[in-house]
Amino acid sequence: MDTIQEKRKYSAEFGAWLSIIVYIALSALKLGVGYISGSKALMADGLNNSTDIIASLAVLIGLKISKKPADSDHKYGHSRAETVASMVASFIMAAVGLEVLISSGAKFVRGEFQSPGMAAAWVAFLSAGVMFLVYRYNIRLSERTGSHALKAAAADNRSDALVSLGTVVGILGSVWGLPWLDACTALIVGILICKTAWDIFREATHMLTDGFDVKELEKYKDAVKWIDGVEKVKDIKGRVHGNQIFVDLVIEVDQAMNVLDSHAITEHIESELWDKYQIQHVHVHIEPH
Repeated sequence: MDTIQEKRKYSAEFGAWLSIIVYIALSALKLGVGYISGSKALMADGLNNSTDIIASLAVLIGLKISKKPADSDHKYGHSRAETVASMVASFIMAAVGLEVLISSGAKFVRGEFQSPGMAAAWVAFLSAGVMFLVYRYNIRLSERTGSHALKAAAADNRSDALVSLGTVVGILGSVWGLPWLDACTALIVGILICKTAWDIFREATHMLTDGFDVKELEKYKDAVKWIDGVEKVKDIKGRVHGNQIFVDLVIEVDQAMNVLDSHAITEHIESELWDKYQIQHVHVHIEPH
């Protein structure tokens, strides 16, 4: 099972590297064309992608740290480094989103409008298509690996694709006689960046404070209570460490059952939760019914 976890983490790292490479290329293209064409929306979009490079690097570092084995003061391993990386990424995105809002808002208030060229619209459209493909790849990879850091990166990819589509609309509107629409789109870009940052931050803090989906716990409970020899599932708890799930169970068995048979039940529970839900870490406490 440890080999499977390692393969998943290496796969997740590839998704982070893919995001970094794409963001470097797109941010350079957008900032260059945005500056030449005078498009505030494309410049804001390019600035967004440049900070995504830093956020993706944070995710990559988190994934690398999470691969470190358990040691004397990290008995559960280092998997939560992934979640910390997601939170760092959310802080970076929030800072950039606020900067975009302030700068574009000031230009909008002062009425500093400029109609960009069509090249800016084509760059934004190309970027939207590329980021959507990266999003589809990373979201599937995050589902396969169970990586919450990569899931956060995929959410950012999707947000960037939508931002670029909005940028296309703003630029085209500006070219076709509505010069204020480009600056207005830059404002919307800033709001979307902040919204994505908040969503990632909220999920990361939920996991770091040992929040867990109640519906998932009910699935695990249903799988356990039908196992032969389990009289009652008295309590069940779950927590997430990066791409790993830890489940703690308290079950009741026949009070006359011997230790060997009760131990066999715990092994059956561990096997069942691994086969159905790929839960590697299960702790079972047995009490007499």
